[in-house]
Formats: sequence, structure tokens, C-alpha cells
Amino acid sequence: MEITAAMVKQLRDSTGVGMMDCKKALAETNGDMEAAIDWLRTRGLAKAAKKADRVAAEGLVGVVTAGAKAAVVEVNSETDFVARNEQFQNIVANVAKLALDADGDVVKLGEMPFPGTGHSVSAELTEAIAKIGENMNLRRTETVEVSDGVVESYVHNAVKTGLGKIGILVALESTGDKAALSALGKQLAMHIAAAQPQAISPEDLDQDVVARERAIILEQVKESGKPADIAEKMVDGRMRKYFEEVTLLSQVFVIDGETKVADAIKNAEKDAGAPIKLTRFVRFALGEGIEKAESDFAAEVAATAGVK
Repeated sequence: MEITAAMVKQLRDSTGVGMMDCKKALAETNGDMEAAIDWLRTRGLAKAAKKADRVAAEGLVGVVTAGAKAAVVEVNSETDFVARNEQFQNIVANVAKLALDADGDVVKLGEMPFPGTGHSVSAELTEAIAKIGENMNLRRTETVEVSDGVVESYVHNAVKTGLGKIGILVALESTGDKAALSALGKQLAMHIAAAQPQAISPEDLDQDVVARERAIILEQVKESGKPADIAEKMVDGRMRKYFEEVTLLSQVFVIDGETKVADAIKNAEKDAGAPIKLTRFVRFALGEGIEKAESDFAAEVAATAGVK
């Protein structure tokens, strides 16, 4: 397969590794981008794909809490300028309220009646596109609910109450004191915003992702030339460290910088007066997973001016 300059640049942007190493990685993996990233990682050239560097979608994340239930939505726009538009903010705030009854179904949410208009959420967005002159998209939604306990939320980089760049929901099941539970839930939500856990515990992680991580670590250890029994112990140790970094209960609580999250929850049971179980969390970061189309500004100007 021909390795193009665009492919090399994409791999470099994803990993931060030099052009020549990226070209070699692609050649060794027949142009498979994900395999090339793994190839670089096994050789210590790239710690991970910097996917966040490729994320560039604008808009707002909206959060609404109603008793033991809460919802979060993401509505995208082309520019941050639109995110500061009051009409757009009102749309997202209303969509977030409707999302409480959508149960995480974005299609259902799009078909729900938009307040005071006589038409659907999707139709309201279509009208807003015509008025504001920029494309918009109802991207996703989730709801979180508890039978007994609290659901707390947190919005980072808020532009208005319940609207911002990152939205977090945390569900705590407990018969304990609701004020104590709310205080803990708010702290956990702030921790999740900062620490970006992938799951509550190792068992909740995507096992394909876990297997891939273990395979990469195993290849790294093999190249060190260690005996098989020692190599296996090294792999187990690095996997434990990996779980500590990506699973919520094993992370160090950012609020005090020293307690594990699992221990912080256990300690909070004294104030709550009952056992506490963290059953679910949702973290929406604006634009995550959406790649921004790159453009050559100089070429655009030249094209507009009629220069070839």
C-alpha cells in the first residue's frame, strides 16, 4: 500500500512522533492507522493516541437535574460564537429539560415537541440554522436515575446555569442523609470532570480495550529481554497502574490529592449514616470524538482572490 504524506501527517498529529518514525510505522503495518499507533507505542515512541488534539466541535453541553433523575445533552454548532448566542443557549436549555423524558434516546428527543412552537426539537434546530446561518446538530443525550439516593451534576466552563463545555452526572444509591450525599456527589462530579475516568471499575471497562492495552505492554516488556516469569509480573504491575489511572474508584481523589475515590466514598458513609454505592456516571465533553476538518487558510484566500 502506498504511504501518503497525508497519512504520515495524520499519524504524527495523533501521536506527536516524528515524520520518519510515523512513515516507518505505517510501512510496517501496511497503512493501518490504529496498528501503526500500537507499533509506535510498543517501541516507546508514543504513549497513546492524542485523540483530544483532533477534537474541535463547538456548541454547548446542557445539564438538568430533577430530584432523583438528571439528563445531559450535547448540541453542536460550527463556531463558539454561536454558543454565545442567546437564542442557541435557550434552545439547548429547553432540549436538556426535554431530555429528562427521552431516556437517553437522541432520536426520540429530536422528535419531541419543542415548547411553545408546535413543532419538534429537530424542526426548531432547522429554523435556528436558517436564522443564525450556521449548521447545528443534536448529537447525543443520556439520563441517570436512582431509586433511593441522589443524582448530582457539575458543569465546567459554564456560560449560564446548566450550560457549558463539560457536563457530568453522578448517581449515588443510598438511604443516607441527602445533604451529605449531595455534597459527596458534587465533589465526585468535579473529580470526574478533571480526571476523566473511563469506567467505575476494571470490570466495567471495554474488555477489547483492556486486551489491546495488555498486548501493547506485553510487547514492550518482551523487547526488554526479561525472562518470561518476570515479564509476566511486569505486565501485571503495569496493568494495575493502568487500571488505577482510568477507573474511577481506583483514582486518587482530586479533592484532597491523596485518598482513593473508593475510600473517599467509604469515609462519606459516616456523615451520610448509611452505605453508599456509586452506580453510574456520565461525562460529556463538548466535541470529544469529532475530528475537525483541517483547512489551508492561505489556499482559501488565494482561491477567493482567483489566484491559482
